[in-house]
Amino acid sequence: MRIGYPCMNTGIGCTSARTFRLKSWSEERFLSTVAENLACLSRILAYNAAHRLLFFRVTSDLVPFASHPVNTLDWPEIFTEEFAGIGALVRENRMRISMHPDQFTLINSPDEGVRERSVAELTYHAAVLDAMGLDTTAKVQVHVGGVYGDREAAMARFVERYRTLPDRIRRRLVVENDDRLYTARDCLSLHRACGVPVVFDTLHHECNPSGEDVAGALAACAPTWSHHADGLPMVDYSSQAPDARRGRHTPTLDPAHFAAFLAASRPHDFDLMLEVKDKEQSALRARALATDDPRVKRNL
Repeated sequence: MRIGYPCMNTGIGCTSARTFRLKSWSEERFLSTVAENLACLSRILAYNAAHRLLFFRVTSDLVPFASHPVNTLDWPEIFTEEFAGIGALVRENRMRISMHPDQFTLINSPDEGVRERSVAELTYHAAVLDAMGLDTTAKVQVHVGGVYGDREAAMARFVERYRTLPDRIRRRLVVENDDRLYTARDCLSLHRACGVPVVFDTLHHECNPSGEDVAGALAACAPTWSHHADGLPMVDYSSQAPDARRGRHTPTLDPAHFAAFLAASRPHDFDLMLEVKDKEQSALRARALATDDPRVKRNL
């Protein structure tokens, strides 16, 4: 089990998600922004390696406007050395990387324009991981999408679209349960239809259950991952923020809730993404709390 956090580090003084408005586009602005983002990502990953936080979700804003028609630059080629250096850092430290496009990436949309833009966005995310030279355990994580008035048709459309995706996307794509529309059981149905691995999100499961407890859901999701090609299953963990709308992540780790999750999840092994507002601060506390867990001890 690797433990990690998404997108940004709150303490090192830089961000890998710098961007700018479309009206400010210029090649010079783009190249300088990407260079700064990649330099910061390297700093974040070096920090994570030093602190044995071995799972990290890279921001989708790493390369601004990468999927937009305004950008015709061959950015993977321009930044070959920088991407290769990041990939080497990941491999040397046996880290794992993932990415998660935003909620407007909807491959099951009946709108052809939305579908085309979604495929372009997935192509960008896959290209980042390819540029780093990472194997197919580095995943791109999406939700199923909308219901659009007909759940069965929307799920069938996801399966159809998944099958027609380019291989460079399909080999990295994974799907997670969400907090309103599609349960873990729905995602498992998609896996049976097209083979897409299923990410289990604990808070979404609390908000939108499908009958199984945590152990049962983990047991059901784990076989959707091919050990060699896909790596360990990925799990998103968070707890409900008090006095907030249902589904909002807590600002910091709840030690009792996390300890209960670790106990309930045994003996299943997986890589754990902490979706907590204070990022690496909670990840460090989680590592300390899990020190004696045999799934984590291997990475000490």
